[in-house]
Amino acid sequence: MHATISAFLLGALMTVSLSAPAADVTISCGAVGQEKEFCEQAVNAWARETGNRVTVTTPPERTNERYFKYLVDLGAGDSRTDVYQIDVIWPGLLAKHFVDLGQYLKPEDIRQHHPAILASNTVDGRLVGMPWFTDVGVLYYRKDLLEKYGLPVPQDWSELADVALYIQTQERQAGQAELWGYVFQGAAYEGLTCNALEWIAAYGGGTVIGADGAITVDNPQAALALARAATWIGTLAPPRVISFSEEDARQTFQLGNAVFMRNWIYAWALVNGKDSPVAGKVGVAPLPRGGIKGTSASTLGGWQLAVSKYSKDPKVAADLVRYLTSAAVQKQRAIAGSYAPTIMPLYDDPEIVAANPFFTRMRSILENAVARPATRTGDSYMAVTTRFWEAVHDVLQGRRTASASLSALQDQLRLFKIRGGW
Repeated sequence: MHATISAFLLGALMTVSLSAPAADVTISCGAVGQEKEFCEQAVNAWARETGNRVTVTTPPERTNERYFKYLVDLGAGDSRTDVYQIDVIWPGLLAKHFVDLGQYLKPEDIRQHHPAILASNTVDGRLVGMPWFTDVGVLYYRKDLLEKYGLPVPQDWSELADVALYIQTQERQAGQAELWGYVFQGAAYEGLTCNALEWIAAYGGGTVIGADGAITVDNPQAALALARAATWIGTLAPPRVISFSEEDARQTFQLGNAVFMRNWIYAWALVNGKDSPVAGKVGVAPLPRGGIKGTSASTLGGWQLAVSKYSKDPKVAADLVRYLTSAAVQKQRAIAGSYAPTIMPLYDDPEIVAANPFFTRMRSILENAVARPATRTGDSYMAVTTRFWEAVHDVLQGRRTASASLSALQDQLRLFKIRGGW
């Protein structure tokens, strides 16, 4: 009997000793809203399941600052970070630094995600990123204020300006001195590129670079869109909006100091949080059209998870990516944080829809989303988007007219392309 028990214990000890030792994994994730909190919760759950150890690091909030930090770290072959949270526009820019996740993940774990999003993460046949959540720009509005004044949700940008200014004026006369009509991401960074693309596309002004790589930004409709946006500054949008990122806009709106806000989907859970002054008073709608003949345009966003090829344990890092992008984790994040899933059947999940009623419209919004010209410009995208947001920022600041700024931008991009830009 004792010999049997001893043999059993010896076998158990040998099994433990022969099993893989716990691995240490570092992930860079979470900078906006509740991202870090939700990231930490999920990676800690994976760590408990696997016995591995995970360190979470927080990247810069602004997208372009995060990109350049990653570019420096990866360019130096830095092995300290195993998993990176990357923007939807980065797979082509950073692909050479990431492993092919198709070599580590099961086909069924991959194909459950939206095919178009998987395609945007595939470079030269290599799956360099796994979709974590998708995103689009949407219009947040104060339901209570629209109901108070008997006004509908604006359907076009001119109507939004009129309604925003009217409510702003009425509420200020009633003592709400800090209220503004509209807030958005107006700082000179990638967020402004997203906003400006929505304005221009809504008015039929194209997407800066055409599908054939031709430069199309200098046109009357694009100039009209930017000129109208410039009239908002200091009238229905606060002067400081030209320094706003996502969180600046969200905090202003959440404090009850704006009637309308353009932001990503993540803001829904925060503005309706238990401590939010506007909880229960907020609605979500597609962004306005550019006039009667215009369309509603939302820039496609979203984030992916990629494994560094410099990781000391890419297999374990890939397993963390598998777990974080799974249907179960995406459901948890959708319910608690309003993160839009990349697994489409989840949009029919009753618990997710109950937490995010506007998700019933997400399919149609995603189908009409405007992609940034990252694929068309390849490695030159960051140079193109930087020139674009700088030109738009000049217009918002009143330094140049929209026509003059877009004409100069067209010349800059043409010269850049001639010199081998794309």
